[in-house]
Amino acid sequence: MSSHDLPHFDQQAGFKYTAPPNSAWTYGQRVDATVEGKEWLSGERDGWKVVDAGSENPMKLYALMISGILPRPIAFVSTVSATGIENLAPFSWFNQVSAYPPIISISCMNGPPRIKDTVNNIKATKGFTVSIISEAFVENANICSIDAPEEVSEWPASGLTKKSSIHVKPACVKESAFSMECELFKAIDVAHPATGQTTTTLILGLVKYIHVRKDVLTENGTVDPARLKPISRLGDTTYSRLGDGFRLARPSWSQEGEKLQEATK
Repeated sequence: MSSHDLPHFDQQAGFKYTAPPNSAWTYGQRVDATVEGKEWLSGERDGWKVVDAGSENPMKLYALMISGILPRPIAFVSTVSATGIENLAPFSWFNQVSAYPPIISISCMNGPPRIKDTVNNIKATKGFTVSIISEAFVENANICSIDAPEEVSEWPASGLTKKSSIHVKPACVKESAFSMECELFKAIDVAHPATGQTTTTLILGLVKYIHVRKDVLTENGTVDPARLKPISRLGDTTYSRLGDGFRLARPSWSQEGEKLQEATK
């Protein structure tokens, strides 16, 4: 379907908090105890498809996994090659690994058609930045996924602005309200157990500095998702923005343990 056939992007729709889906849930309550739960479980009547990951076509397996593991945050990675070529590329296989030390991960497929410039640059120069993509510049970021030759920088085509880093050579994206300067902590080449071929490189980055715009911060010093407006990746070429959010407090055994045990006798 062409984008010309779709409704216009609703600029007025924003993130809001709601009650959780089943705010009356109690310990041990089955999913089919609610109308919504029964409707969800009714999908089982069509049966299950079981995929053997060891024998499935690699591209079909890739398409299935990225459509099922979602939403995924996107790392907008800025690097510089050993010869000084600046690279900018988005990666949706990205997340936080630990808070102390502060380490993030980026997983890069080694092709097609070649090992990613991002991987080669990080291995060679050890420094990179990760900027979070927000609604206002998602098209600018998306153009950076183009399979440009190694000697071509994506920065000019993106229309984005370089913001000088403090600790590493690659620039942050000035339009991003949350960016991290990172050092290479470890690069792990992932080899397929059957073929021995290195198919992916997992980059672990040690966060050295964080740049966060004050206007997206709450009074508690944390980022407000309604102000950051981050974009996430779904399957194929589909992206998503935040809609409704709800809070679920993490239970404490000291406060809830006795009630939990009594309810599930």
